[in-house]
Amino acid sequence: MIAEDLLLLLLDDDSGKPLADSTKLPRVLAGALVVELAMGGSLRITGPGEQTKKDHVVVAGAPPADVLLRRVFDLVASASRPMKPQKVIEKSQKNLSKELIARLVAQGFVAENKAKVLGLFPTTTWPARDTSHEKVLRDSLRGALVDGTTPSPHTAALISLISAVDLTHKVIVDADKKLLKQRAKQVAEGEWAGAAVRKAVSDVNAAVMAAVMVPVIVSTTSS
Repeated sequence: MIAEDLLLLLLDDDSGKPLADSTKLPRVLAGALVVELAMGGSLRITGPGEQTKKDHVVVAGAPPADVLLRRVFDLVASASRPMKPQKVIEKSQKNLSKELIARLVAQGFVAENKAKVLGLFPTTTWPARDTSHEKVLRDSLRGALVDGTTPSPHTAALISLISAVDLTHKVIVDADKKLLKQRAKQVAEGEWAGAAVRKAVSDVNAAVMAAVMVPVIVSTTSS
């Protein structure tokens, strides 16, 4: 599952802390669910000249079996009017990080460590436990971003989503940051999937970045 793999890559192996902040993380994970639904043909993003206004998320196929994917599918299917990707993300991101982390813990990929800062404030971290699957993921990302190999659709989706929150250099740490960003952009815009899926990735990435910018703008305006 793209969202599970994305979260695994965005958890620091040693500290067990997320690389993305609490604004970015749940939204990019929700974006990953939308992208996977588009790749699976369950949802799609409308284009120009359709009955539904362009750049809105609509049902395109059968519902998925996975409960988290099904929740997003049902949200879109039951909406009184089509929503833009940003709205779908905002409505899907609540508690998502916790649910996905629970899956990673259950699969044995990470451990859950509870502690208290200064003996008062509870904190939880998720350091790596079994890194075998994560290594496969990182090797595939490195192949596409550093060695220039053609990525699979799954890998390209991961790269596109990691790039949306500007963390490519944190996932692949021993490579040139500028070159990584350039290559990630090329992958995101490349011919790794059909036009409809690429459009979904593009729109979801834009929605994630827009959602991340809103709190920043509000904070700047109020101060």
